[in-house]
Amino acid sequence: MKSITREGDENRSLTHNNEKCIGCGICTSICPTKSIKNGPILPIARGLVDMDYININKNSCCLCGLCASACPVDALEFKIDNRNIKEMDNYPKWDKDAKIDTEACVHCKACETACPQDAIKVARTLPKREDLVLGEIEVDQDKCINCKICEELCPGDAITVKHTGRETYETVVDEDKCVYCLVCKRACPTDAIKAVCSSCAYQDTKLDSEKFKTSGNIILNPDSCVNCGWCEEICPVDAAKVTKPFEGEVVLDEEMVCKGDSCHACQDVCPCNAVSITEGRSEIDPRFCILCGACANVCPQKGIQIKRTKMNLNNIRSKSWQNTLSGLTTGK
Repeated sequence: MKSITREGDENRSLTHNNEKCIGCGICTSICPTKSIKNGPILPIARGLVDMDYININKNSCCLCGLCASACPVDALEFKIDNRNIKEMDNYPKWDKDAKIDTEACVHCKACETACPQDAIKVARTLPKREDLVLGEIEVDQDKCINCKICEELCPGDAITVKHTGRETYETVVDEDKCVYCLVCKRACPTDAIKAVCSSCAYQDTKLDSEKFKTSGNIILNPDSCVNCGWCEEICPVDAAKVTKPFEGEVVLDEEMVCKGDSCHACQDVCPCNAVSITEGRSEIDPRFCILCGACANVCPQKGIQIKRTKMNLNNIRSKSWQNTLSGLTTGK
């Protein structure tokens, strides 16, 4: 983190968190004193250089807080008298959010797997196996010929043929592992195994019981979330809801000579995993794009255009700020 502080009638500070920064360049484009410059975004994203995505000139920065208000991922924090302006009523507020309904969530971990920023963690408690699988199994040792067919076929490795003496064997079933699939019973050449699956007959009535449900906790870290929408798109029970910072579209120039696999700069900087290379050309999935502009910044062909029709930033009371921020949307 790097900070700029200034003391006076009001103590002001501006802090840049490079871990949260996505290199979108929004702050550089709206800074009224041109005090913020982009670093080498692509090499930084690729881990080739250890630098911050932006550089702030502390000598020319007027500490107005505009950049921190407009940052869509809260990588810039502006404080007045040690109070974050996001807590103050007279500063802009983002209408962006990501929520997961814990009551509807089934703890499948699909969102955790899909999240490009590792912002979601699911801790789940699974039901006990013995509550899900019911049955009985018995081996008639007198009929058993110790052929080991059951041992080889058992999908749960629940059967072991043990050598108990010079010429004696015993077929043992570990009922903690047995799922009562009846494979062993069907395969036994001497009908030495008797087994029955009870859960099959009772599943319609028993599977609704609370003890059959997976429980747990789900945590969505707002400091890491970029509101890309992967969780909402992939959730099988519609438990996740996301509001993105911008509305609009991203347009790829059809005349652009895209370098595809040999370049993939847009893919490397995208914080949302929204970019893929298909048939040698970049494709940007609008379902996951947040219109941040990082891809447009690094495209060597200048073939990506970000068209924002709406910025979900409200409570902009300053007319000058309104004029400046309107430049982030299409047609301004």
